[in-house]
Amino acid sequence: MDANEIENLSFEAALAELEQIVRSLEQGQAPLDESIELYQRGDRLKRHCEARLKAAQARIEQIALGPDGQPQGVKPFDAGPPGAA
Repeated sequence: MDANEIENLSFEAALAELEQIVRSLEQGQAPLDESIELYQRGDRLKRHCEARLKAAQARIEQIALGPDGQPQGVKPFDAGPPGAA
């Protein structure tokens, strides 16, 4: 699979493959050259997942409530600083 094929993967498919690569690398059974290839593919998959999440987050909107508690429109999603929950 090349980079174009990764771009066509759904978030879920890319994440599942990334998880499989991580498990394989954690086992440490692959030869060095194969481990490097797996790592590089995993990096491309990670970047793809991050881009898909960022795009999804940009499309999320929050309902803005007025002083009376009634919906008055929408505003862009703001998750706050990383790590804030």
